[in-house]
Amino acid sequence: MRLYGTVLGPGTAEQTIERSRFICYVSPASTREEAEEFFAAIRKKHKDATHNVPAMVIGDKMQIQWASDDGEPQGTSGAPMVQMLVSSGITNIAVVVTRYFGGIKLGTGGLVRAYTSSLKLGLEAAGTGGVYESEVIKYELDYASYSKLETRAGDAFSIENTEYGEKVTAELGVEPENEESVVSILTNLTNGKGKVKEISKKLLTKRDL
Repeated sequence: MRLYGTVLGPGTAEQTIERSRFICYVSPASTREEAEEFFAAIRKKHKDATHNVPAMVIGDKMQIQWASDDGEPQGTSGAPMVQMLVSSGITNIAVVVTRYFGGIKLGTGGLVRAYTSSLKLGLEAAGTGGVYESEVIKYELDYASYSKLETRAGDAFSIENTEYGEKVTAELGVEPENEESVVSILTNLTNGKGKVKEISKKLLTKRDL
């Protein structure tokens, strides 16, 4: 089950608009503290820049939404980037768009377009996807049954890890809604001789199909 959208990793993109240089830095961030550390690192890297405009959206429900215009006219840079992230359904992200002023003023509309288009390029560089809730069924079975299990892996479940001992213990990745049907498949496949040892939940970040 898809819980929310996010970025797959860090990314950097650059463009020049009317002689001004815009560099977008994107980073995953799950807390305000992580985002602040990222902002500080970019400010240090580009301490000679005209502006380092930061923005963050954090939380599975986008509980934290914050930005600064860092000297640009109010509402022309940070806020439009936050709005773009929210409307795109992307959270747990920190962004800084660095600007080196090239001598030509862009105007209010031009600034909004410059910062949001720079963010779009940064998102493309980082890659976007979703955080999905998955379950892991740890299942113990004999070797003969495990050979059958391998042939059944596919849409309903995936084999994430396997431990070999007196018996085989397989960790199966399962969509939460498929848990009952997969346990039924396992019971039939082992003629009731297999055993569920543990069922746990985990979050997976992956590119959307």
